[in-house]
Amino acid sequence: MDNIKNFKINKICCIGAGYVGGPTMAVMAQKCKDLKIEIVDLDQKKISLWNDRNLDNLPVFEPGLSEIVDECRDKNLFFSTNVKEAIESSDMIFIAVNTPTKTSGIGAGEASDLRFVESCARDIALYAKGNTIVVEKSTIPVKTADIINEILYSSPNDKVFHILSNPEFLSEGTAIKDLLNPNRVLIGGNNQNAINALANIYKNWIKEENIIKTNVWSSELSKLTSNAFLAQRLSSINTIAAICEKTGANIDEVAQAIGLDERIGKNFLKSGPGFGGSCFKKDLLNLIYISKFYGLDEVAEYWSQVLKINNWQKRRISHLIVNKLLSNLKNKKIAILGFAFKANTNDTRESSAIEICKDLLEEGAITHIYDPKVSFEQISRDLSNNNYKNNIFQAKTVEMAVQDSDAAIVLTEWEEFREIDWNNLSKIMRKPAWIFDCRDIIKESSIDDANINFWKCGHKGRF
Repeated sequence: MDNIKNFKINKICCIGAGYVGGPTMAVMAQKCKDLKIEIVDLDQKKISLWNDRNLDNLPVFEPGLSEIVDECRDKNLFFSTNVKEAIESSDMIFIAVNTPTKTSGIGAGEASDLRFVESCARDIALYAKGNTIVVEKSTIPVKTADIINEILYSSPNDKVFHILSNPEFLSEGTAIKDLLNPNRVLIGGNNQNAINALANIYKNWIKEENIIKTNVWSSELSKLTSNAFLAQRLSSINTIAAICEKTGANIDEVAQAIGLDERIGKNFLKSGPGFGGSCFKKDLLNLIYISKFYGLDEVAEYWSQVLKINNWQKRRISHLIVNKLLSNLKNKKIAILGFAFKANTNDTRESSAIEICKDLLEEGAITHIYDPKVSFEQISRDLSNNNYKNNIFQAKTVEMAVQDSDAAIVLTEWEEFREIDWNNLSKIMRKPAWIFDCRDIIKESSIDDANINFWKCGHKGRF
C-alpha cells in the first residue's frame, strides 16, 4: 500500500458484533458521517437483535449505546451477515472477534485460542480487493500480527495489506463514555502511512496528542499489560480488605489514604468479590503463557499469584457466607442481588456471581436471583448443572428476591441497590437474617433499625 498516504477510507467493515465491535463502530459512525460502516457476524440471531426496532433488545447493553445506534443505523451504520460482500467493498477491516482461552492442546488453560482471528484473516485474504488496512481490535497475544500477515500473503495475488494493532481500552458499563472521551488511542503498526490513515479517522473527535503511535508489538503487549496491572490492583486491595475485616481497620479509609499518594492513584482501589469480565483473567493467562514460552518462569509465577488471589477472594466470600449461616444452607432461600460482573452491563463473563452462586448451590441453597439487565436465560446457562437446576429461580424485583430469604447477597454494584431501605426490607426476611454486602455500597443508615446481621467487604461488620 505504497500510495496509502493519499488513500481515502470510504468504507469500514468490522468483523464481530459483540461488546467491542458494536459500541466501537457505533461511536465511529456517529463521529464520521462520511464513512459507511458495516458490522458483520455469522450469528444471525445477534445481527437480528442489532437490527431490532425495539432498542431494548440490542444484544449489548451500555448506557448511551441505544441512542447512538438509533441515530446512525441504516444511515451510515449497518449490521449484516454478509461477510464476503462487506470485506470486498471495504478499505479498512477491523477484526473484533472473540479470543477465548484454549481448552485443549498446547497451552490449554492459558494461551489464547486464535481460531476466530485466523478465520477472519482467511476471509480477508480471499475476499479483499486491492489495498486494504487490517486492524486488530480483538485482544490478542504479542506477535499475532505475524500470524495474520502470514495468512494474508499465503496465496499468490496482487493484493496489498497493512496490519495495525488498535486495542480497545474500554471499561464495560462506561464504554460509550470511554469511546467518546478516551484518555488515549493506541495505534501500532510498521507503516506510518497506514497508521496515519486510521489516526485521521479518530481525529474527527479525539485530540491528536491523545493518539499514541507505536510499533505493532508494543501495541499488542500494551493491551495485555494494562489489564494485568488493573487486575493486580484489584487483587491487592482485596487482600487488604481481608486484613481490615480481622483488625477493625476500614477499607474505605485505607483506600483513600493510599489513593492520595500520586505514585499510586485512587482508581481501582475498591474492594469486592473479585474481578470478572471477558479480559482480565484471559489476558493474565495469556501473559503467563507468553512468559513461560520465553522461559521467564519467575515472571509467569508473579502474574499467576494475581489470579490465585482473585480465586481465593471468591472462595473466601462463599465460605464466609456458609459459616455465618450456621454452616448449613440446605433448603435456605438466598437472595442474589446482581449477576453481571459489574454495574451497567449485561455481560456475565467470568462474573464472581457465577462461582459464588455455584458454591452456595452445592451447599443446598435455593437461590432467587435478581439482576436488572441480565436475562434469566443467561443466568441459567452460566449456572447450568443438572444437580441443582431446580434450586435456581428468577426474581423480577428486589422485594421478590428478598421475601422470606435467610440472606441477601449484593454481588453487583447496581445503583438501585445503593438506595434499598433495609430497615423496611429486613422485615420480610426470615430471622435470623443476614445481609452480605460484597460491593461495599450499602449505607449504614439503611440498616440502623434493621433486626439483621450485616457483613460488608473490608469492614469488621455487625455480627
